[in-house]
Amino acid sequence: MSDFLKNHKFSILLLLAGIAFYWSFAYDLDRSDFIKLISLYTGLFFISFKIIQLEKTNFWFLAGIAILFRLIFIIATPNLSQDFYRFIWDGTLILEGLNPYLSVPKELPTSLQPISQELIQGMGSLSAGNYTSYPPVNQLLFAISALLGGKSILGSLVVMRLLIILADLGILYFGRKLLLKLDLPVHQIFWFILNPFIIIELTGNLHFEGVMLFFLVWSVYLLHQKKWIRSAVLLGISVSVKLLPLLFLPLLWKYFLKKRSFKNLPDNALIKNKIKQVQELNFQQLFTYYLIAGFTILISFLPFISSEFITNFSASIVLWFQKFEFNASIYYVIRWIGFQLKGYNIIETAGKILPLIVMIILAALAFFRKNNTTERLLSTMLLGVSAYFLLATTVHPWYVATPLLLSVFTNFRFALIWSFLVILSYSAYSNAEFKENFWLIAIEYILVIGIFLLEIFRPRLLSRFPYYK
Repeated sequence: MSDFLKNHKFSILLLLAGIAFYWSFAYDLDRSDFIKLISLYTGLFFISFKIIQLEKTNFWFLAGIAILFRLIFIIATPNLSQDFYRFIWDGTLILEGLNPYLSVPKELPTSLQPISQELIQGMGSLSAGNYTSYPPVNQLLFAISALLGGKSILGSLVVMRLLIILADLGILYFGRKLLLKLDLPVHQIFWFILNPFIIIELTGNLHFEGVMLFFLVWSVYLLHQKKWIRSAVLLGISVSVKLLPLLFLPLLWKYFLKKRSFKNLPDNALIKNKIKQVQELNFQQLFTYYLIAGFTILISFLPFISSEFITNFSASIVLWFQKFEFNASIYYVIRWIGFQLKGYNIIETAGKILPLIVMIILAALAFFRKNNTTERLLSTMLLGVSAYFLLATTVHPWYVATPLLLSVFTNFRFALIWSFLVILSYSAYSNAEFKENFWLIAIEYILVIGIFLLEIFRPRLLSRFPYYK
């Protein structure tokens, strides 16, 4: 024990500092205090990445620190997000035998549950006045949390937090296995698992991106193992937690339909016919993969499906594209141009056009990029989801969890930088009017996009930095 302390004394000092910083973040931080928020966040980034640098070969030590940091938040009330009130509300409705997709909270009697009034007030008027947009598997987790929480907000918070921590451990397990299969350094998974952004936004603020990503990384691992039927089921479950993985389905086209070369083969019609049969079989596999994933998604939605559900759920999805605005990048430039030309906010028009551009980009990535290996597929998934967020009207900080995890399996590091800079968006909470600081948002995206462009066109310029070696 004494030898361990002697050999790891600086790491242990960093660990103790990290505990103090996370405790302050969890129990002694108001989100309006932006200076304190960004100071703690910056300190935690230094602590975590210094520990990874020092202990990169000590997997279990890093894993233990990751669990310890998460457990600090176990009874904390999220201080950067109020979405958890809506999660508990939806789960409570399911336990009462009510369909959460068919009504908005403010329309229901507040006597439904003893805690209902507190939930409605806590979630805020925006959430209380709109239909839920969370898919069925996510709703199931809400119901489990409400059930095991025993009609207590704190109890439900603890259950949700434990579920999210378990999902992170699943990402650690399958992420490590996938890195080994791809012959990449295992410690890279800690750029996600020990990242303060992930610990704070998922475990701390109770966002379920981690659960979605657990099923996604498990699915990709099985796909790499050529166990594509189970992979398709897990991808469908991932979509039923968050709809985002739907973006990745088109990108599988060339992964299944790998081109066969006729070079160096004898001019034999029988051989060529065999290769053609293999190509046809791959198309059958691709079609079956899509069918299984789609069927899994459909099964999850069946308990809630009705014409009213389709109308309400579609309306809630449209809101994200044509009504809500937060921490956008390219869209804010387009909006500014719209004000100059039209004199008003053109979000409804832009919200219809930008998704079409995303679809075109995804189609181009699917058909013109060689996604015939797992490494290339993961890189393309990263590019596709990043393009989606860069063109989105709303980019909440926790959304960056997806590009961050995908980047772990690639040579790209811009998402790692993004996971640090995205905290600048919380400057909006530092004023009573919830007004965004566009200078800070500009800094965020100029740096992220700039680093991305350097990684594409001038990678040698970045090779001197530790996370590019």
